[in-house]
Amino acid sequence: MTRPVLSVPASPAHREGSETMTDTTLENAKSMSLIVTKGSLDWAYPPFILATTAAAMGLNVSMFFTFYGLTLLKKKLDLGVTALGNPGMEMPMMGMHIGMPNVMSMIPGVDAMATGMMKNLIKKKGVASIEDLRTAAVESDVTMIACQMTMDLFEYDLDDLIEGPELGGAATWVEMATQSDINLFT
Repeated sequence: MTRPVLSVPASPAHREGSETMTDTTLENAKSMSLIVTKGSLDWAYPPFILATTAAAMGLNVSMFFTFYGLTLLKKKLDLGVTALGNPGMEMPMMGMHIGMPNVMSMIPGVDAMATGMMKNLIKKKGVASIEDLRTAAVESDVTMIACQMTMDLFEYDLDDLIEGPELGGAATWVEMATQSDINLFT
């Protein structure tokens, strides 16, 4: 008997009377591509965790970094958290989970406080840093592609980025996506 491991619809190529991926379809999945569009501390975790996990499971993984996600390839990371527009951001404090009203983000220093709280929580819980996850992705042969248009738009140079990322545009990702078994937008 197979059990669902992911509750996302399987691609048409993997549907065999099932609307979710099962252990069998996961075993047959050979590649995954991710578009990485966000560059804040909290949004940096999902793509790197998914990429390194998939690579550890034997999938060929590619990550396309565009717009603000491109900052995750910079040599020096100075990632922050903003509570603005993130009503789901609840921090464990005083024995409960406390949400931060969006209006709080207008107060000077609140983003720095939220960033400090998140970094302390990450350290306290023993969660790997983004730098460590990025290194693990490189060591796991995850293909990283920096969006050429975004590089030009924000006036980045290859010297600003870690070693290894390739340059490519939207067509590069579309070509990868059409050949990938799993495509994720993060």
